[in-house]
Amino acid sequence: MGDLLRIGVLGAARISKNALLAPASTNRDVAVTTIAARDPQRAQQYAAKHGIPKVVGTYEELVTDPEIDAVYNPLPNGLHGRWTLAALAAGKHVLCEKPFTANADEARTVAAAADKSGLVVMEAFHNRYHPLAQRMQEIVESGELGKLRLVEASFCFRLPMFSDIRYNFDLAGGALMDAGCYAVHIVRRLGGAGTGGEPEVVSAEAKLRGANIDRAMRAELRFPAGHIGRVQCSMWSSAVFKISARAVGEYGELSVFNPLTGHRLSVTTKAGKRVEHLSKRTTYAYQLDAFAGAVLHAEPVLTPPADSIANMTVIDSIYTAAGLPIRQPVPPRFT
Repeated sequence: MGDLLRIGVLGAARISKNALLAPASTNRDVAVTTIAARDPQRAQQYAAKHGIPKVVGTYEELVTDPEIDAVYNPLPNGLHGRWTLAALAAGKHVLCEKPFTANADEARTVAAAADKSGLVVMEAFHNRYHPLAQRMQEIVESGELGKLRLVEASFCFRLPMFSDIRYNFDLAGGALMDAGCYAVHIVRRLGGAGTGGEPEVVSAEAKLRGANIDRAMRAELRFPAGHIGRVQCSMWSSAVFKISARAVGEYGELSVFNPLTGHRLSVTTKAGKRVEHLSKRTTYAYQLDAFAGAVLHAEPVLTPPADSIANMTVIDSIYTAAGLPIRQPVPPRFT
């Protein structure tokens, strides 16, 4: 591989524009060169619209293409694991959209393959790469808030298009898999900051949209050090938009209105309230920098497969506590 990271895109998903194509347009280390989609006509149209020079006919052709170095995988949840494994088998690095896999068992399988391959595999929790996320963790770890009592995160929005794949159980859909995986990740990172402990699920309650599909989920977690974690997510929310995070300690609290794509936090203690403003550069730009840096220069990955296993373990446990089945990969015969 030279000094340019050549990336191929699996599918013509809407998320690819913001998550990859926009930041790649200003990143001199990256070129998005190839795309494949199940509908060849859609792939051609997508490539023409976004300036992707090469279209191949199948996912198999893309992951085995010798002219790319890495694969961006924004396919439906139930296909993430299979096509990440296929890319690894073909010697390609992978940036995989969240959630990493359909469940924790599949995450372990992918993690084992990634470890054996020596290739870079990164779960696309783009917010984790922004200075805001790093500063949130620094504040909690500094002890400024004192001993933690509560960490909570909410990710609620309205998606009234019930034919959307995110409402499809067969594609490993559900609010917890979509919005909730962010909330779980944020609570895990802040709640475990300084202790290294993973939480256990105490309780969970879902609101359903059809059989086994959670349109909303609430869960309470408990960390080894004794503090509580709370997760709230919804794809059909009474609030148009509610994305927030909060860490409460014995001396004060940290709050963030939008930990996903925002750049502002506030800290309130007995000394008063202060507001900190971080970089307005997009989270996706920082994520692509990190992916290219990991591949080209062996820089560290903050969302590696081991972290993905831990996140999916909590998600599986929440579904079980809510009385819902753990999501499953899409069987190969159906695609």
